[in-house]
Amino acid sequence: MSANLIALLYDATLQTLYMVAVSAILGTILGLPLGVFLATSQRGELLSSPWLNKVLGLVVNAARSVPFIILVVAIIPFTRLIAGTSIGTTAAIVPLTIAATPFIARLVENAIREVDAGLIEAARAMGATPYQIIRKVLVPEALPGIALGLTLAVVSLIGYSAMVGAVGGEGLGDLGIRYGYQRFMPDVMLAVVVILIVMVQLVQSIGEWIARLVDKRAPRNRGN
Repeated sequence: MSANLIALLYDATLQTLYMVAVSAILGTILGLPLGVFLATSQRGELLSSPWLNKVLGLVVNAARSVPFIILVVAIIPFTRLIAGTSIGTTAAIVPLTIAATPFIARLVENAIREVDAGLIEAARAMGATPYQIIRKVLVPEALPGIALGLTLAVVSLIGYSAMVGAVGGEGLGDLGIRYGYQRFMPDVMLAVVVILIVMVQLVQSIGEWIARLVDKRAPRNRGN
């Protein structure tokens, strides 16, 4: 493989990391509070608002049911409005974030719903407000599950970032299509696949380590 192709692989890897990192951060900022609300807003729950819960649930389900490649094309006008263009790494962050947000919201919701209901009742008996229960009981107790959920979301974003290369999103997916497929260069395609596998393995390992670390600290938090 030539030095020029190695440089292209390096640049494409940085572009993919940039897309995944920014969209994961934005998706978490939007999806975390949404997931917390979905987990605590059904009838009789801490933030009881069943109608709003149903509406948001429908929106989240609708967003999750659209195949990503179709989503990218469907929201091109919105992408242009936000990023000023529909191609490039910055533009790709828009559909990646939109795809990540409902996915993260459901993962956070599931993690919070796994928290023992007895802890909520004990906090209520001690006079804690709903927001205090969410901030000091539900979220800390659900952190290991949330960490694993975010790990799964980042892994999915890596795959999405490769798909967005098919519609001008740059990154490793774009490089694999333009050189590995269209120019019949299997060595480039192999290199792209290997880099993506390494990325996924690193993210999975780091996410599992963080989840174990948080889980070990959880008993001490409960004891304080």
